[in-house]
Amino acid sequence: MIHSKFGDISLSQLGMGTMRLPTVDGDNTKIDEAATAEMVAMAMAAGVNYYDTAWGYHGGQSERVIGRVLSAYPRESYYLASKFPGYDLANMGKVEEIFEEQLRKCGVGYFDFYLIHNVCELNIDGYLDPANHILAYLTAQKANGRIRHLGFSAHGSIDTIRRFLAVYGSAMEFGQLQLNYLDWTFQAGEAKAALLREWGIPIWVMEPLRGGALAKLSDADTARLAALRPDEGVPAWAFRFLQSIPGVTVVLSGMSNAAQLADNLRTFEMSAPLNEAEMAAILDIARGMLEKKILPCTACRYCTDHCPQGLDIPWLLSLYNEHAFTGGGFIAPMALSALPEDKHPSACLGCRSCEAVCPQQLKISEALADFAARLG
Repeated sequence: MIHSKFGDISLSQLGMGTMRLPTVDGDNTKIDEAATAEMVAMAMAAGVNYYDTAWGYHGGQSERVIGRVLSAYPRESYYLASKFPGYDLANMGKVEEIFEEQLRKCGVGYFDFYLIHNVCELNIDGYLDPANHILAYLTAQKANGRIRHLGFSAHGSIDTIRRFLAVYGSAMEFGQLQLNYLDWTFQAGEAKAALLREWGIPIWVMEPLRGGALAKLSDADTARLAALRPDEGVPAWAFRFLQSIPGVTVVLSGMSNAAQLADNLRTFEMSAPLNEAEMAAILDIARGMLEKKILPCTACRYCTDHCPQGLDIPWLLSLYNEHAFTGGGFIAPMALSALPEDKHPSACLGCRSCEAVCPQQLKISEALADFAARLG
């Protein structure tokens, strides 16, 4: 297992995420604890020392199960991370109550790593509101040793992350981003990674395989990669891409069975960053995947000047692309929940004034109608 330096400690470059643990009868709230223990034993034996959980994973059961499983090992042999659940605005005034309960659920006296969770458009105002005492309380817990390292995770836009860092940045020791070769352009991953480097903040990666979408490619794309690296499997390419990105320290993978774990452990036996030709190939494959499913909006904003409803059409189309490509998911609904109803895609009148000035000749009104229908 290759390791990364973080200050004076050594972290396994592969971290074990606990959002997709094996379950019983497909019930997300019933974790197969025996199977999980076997996976943790395999990971520990291979040198994995970073374990990531959160308040809401597996219906609140992930913290309990991973805490019990890890209790079989010396506390200094692993690093445990959890997160404050600001994705639910009802939690904003409960940072002390929730933190104390998380320690109890995990059965530990401190968290090695603790994150302000899922910074996005929905919750940024709540995170920045000093009345919620989130930054003050968590920095106090760091001062008293119950948090060893404080960071954040983000699914929001780069502008939202900038707002967050303007207030929290000096206290953030690491930042967790959704990074992979598909989201390098699709979710502005390249720009977000550059922003964290500007702040001197090491990068933790979530969704390296895009929820499994990058674990299997088309036959043509698979053959193209095999011609470049005959012994490298398709999932490994996603990890090699991340090994090529400056600042990436830990890559989290939410593995659901021992076979997935074993495959990833083999990949992380060595660091093998992509060369220039390989990087060009993988990004070209990503472009091809996106071109088949998304609208090529360039955000020129000619449309916004002609919308009688004052809709932020480029932003709505970017959310539509995410929602359509993923086949649903939480990112678009979460971002839209921060907007008033009269700025949602359902507010489109279908007047086509935007389409009359669109250089790309996009059928915007049809896309917004489809978006509204997908959202129900």
